[in-house]
Amino acid sequence: MYDIIIVGAGPAGLTAALYAGRANKKVLVLEGKTYGGQIINSMRIDNYPGIPNVSGFDFATNLYQQVKDVGVEIHMEAVLKIDEDLKVYTAQHEYQGKTIILATGVESRKLGLEKEDFLLGKGISYCATCDGAFFKGKNVAVYGGGNTALEDAIYLSHLANKVFLILRRDQFRGEERLVQEVKNKNNIEIVYQSMITELFGNDTLEGIEIESNHQKRKIDIEGLFVAIGKVPNNEMFSNVVSLTPEGYIASSDGIHTSHPKIYVAGDTRDKELRQLTTAVADGAMAATKAIKEWED
Repeated sequence: MYDIIIVGAGPAGLTAALYAGRANKKVLVLEGKTYGGQIINSMRIDNYPGIPNVSGFDFATNLYQQVKDVGVEIHMEAVLKIDEDLKVYTAQHEYQGKTIILATGVESRKLGLEKEDFLLGKGISYCATCDGAFFKGKNVAVYGGGNTALEDAIYLSHLANKVFLILRRDQFRGEERLVQEVKNKNNIEIVYQSMITELFGNDTLEGIEIESNHQKRKIDIEGLFVAIGKVPNNEMFSNVVSLTPEGYIASSDGIHTSHPKIYVAGDTRDKELRQLTTAVADGAMAATKAIKEWED
């Protein structure tokens, strides 16, 4: 029996674990992939108060170790199902909790094109900092118009021969500082108001087709980094908590769900701002509420 079972080892889940562990609660964190969540792929974090210029990997690793040091159990097991009575099932085990915090984050949105899954890892990637080094001296493209796409293009500009930054709109959604940095790079070509409509390549990615104003153009590239947003993966919890039409966990106050003993934290919940600062704040609040409201 655990006082709190936390599903997800991203910044929100690990912060919740840190607060609960320091409160001397018996805590279990379950994570199906790797600790750190999306932030582990960030080359550089500049907007976290008091810790400038830290890499996402270093931030996540330090937080992970901090949680381990307070005695929290972290098991690398994917959660398959949760029951109303707070029994949590993985492929390996069943766990019982007094309370649960869902901090499952989000996943990368896909293009939805033929060959996308086949070419994943063969030229297509959703993480520039993970895979960018494989494309040193080559021509690549980044698809997206937000901060992630801008950061990816900047990072790749130091490795690739040329970077095509393709966005569907006529302007960026990211920070102006990043936009200016992109525009100052000689080897980044910005392609506005365009959509990727086809992928070329039999064994590896050889190029893409883009369409703009009903005009089609083929671009020869060896790497494509998709940065068009994130999607939640909460369908497995729909039997115990309410979801929004978009699939996020519904919460009236950003902490409580429709189940009185299940809380939510981080990007997986319905919220306006999905940033590192809001994720760790969510984790701290969720753990604090779970402890206070259900303490023996």
